[in-house]
Amino acid sequence: MTKIEAARAEYKDWCEAIGIDTLEKVNETLDAGKAIELINLCEARQERQYAKVADQIFWRRNRCRIVMMSGPSSSGKTSSSLRIAQQARVLGLKPKVVELDNYFVARDETPFDENGERDYEALGAMDVKFLNEQLTDLLAGKEVEIPRFDFKAGHRVFEGNRLKLETGDILFMEGIHALNPALTPDIDRERIFGVYISALSALPGGEKDHGSTTDKRLLRRIVRDNRIRGISPEDNILRWPSVRRGETRNIFPFEENARIVFNSSTLYDVPLLKYYAEPLLCGISESSPAYPKAQSLLSFLEHVRALKPAEIAAVPPTSIMREFIGGQTL
Repeated sequence: MTKIEAARAEYKDWCEAIGIDTLEKVNETLDAGKAIELINLCEARQERQYAKVADQIFWRRNRCRIVMMSGPSSSGKTSSSLRIAQQARVLGLKPKVVELDNYFVARDETPFDENGERDYEALGAMDVKFLNEQLTDLLAGKEVEIPRFDFKAGHRVFEGNRLKLETGDILFMEGIHALNPALTPDIDRERIFGVYISALSALPGGEKDHGSTTDKRLLRRIVRDNRIRGISPEDNILRWPSVRRGETRNIFPFEENARIVFNSSTLYDVPLLKYYAEPLLCGISESSPAYPKAQSLLSFLEHVRALKPAEIAAVPPTSIMREFIGGQTL
């Protein structure tokens, strides 16, 4: 059994243990007025999962000084990394977060894809040599100056942000290539703690599995990007095949390199997403090339009872789902 399969099986067992293991039972729970109870239960489980990851990082703290996190789009990587770091602090560790995006090569050095366009998701878009030099120095106890990539100018800049790993410090890095050994060829794999984050829900019910991993992530992305990134639901749907190709090429082949798989699904996330996503999807016109996919998502959501505003208000400000609907305090 792969780590992904084991994580999915663990989630299935938990759903069965609490007696909510189908989409119909989720709807029944919500209709019975137990939405807030369900939200609280799911969040309590997530907190235990975060703590388990932090425990493993703590146990390996003397050997694994680098935590690398990866996962497909809209899996909740940002929130998860922050929550895991928070749990690590509870144990007395001192997480130091460094963005892998700071190690892009200059824009004019970015490789081209098969269509002759710059491929910013390719491993070749990363300055692997420089990254490994800095990681090697950090693990040796040396101080380095961490760059910041200036996306407007298209190159990295140095602004005096210096870092040295002191006792108890753990380096947290997150990005699409984080679990690819080719990103850190100079670093002993035993010194890296890999975490793979994905939304691995699959409850029987309706016309397809509840929380189909790809569709759930697309719904999360549609809601978030419409809110804070100015990307319309239509554009997001049209971009999705490209996003999926990038995941297939750069993320999925390396998921088993993780020491632990974190499942970012909750039983209430699709009912929550329905409240926000349904009106956005209904706004896509029949003439749009995104219309068929929008209708497919709407057809799936027909089988889901949406959360009500008063129930949504009960979603904690530290929840993964706040990354997508707003109101997060991490």
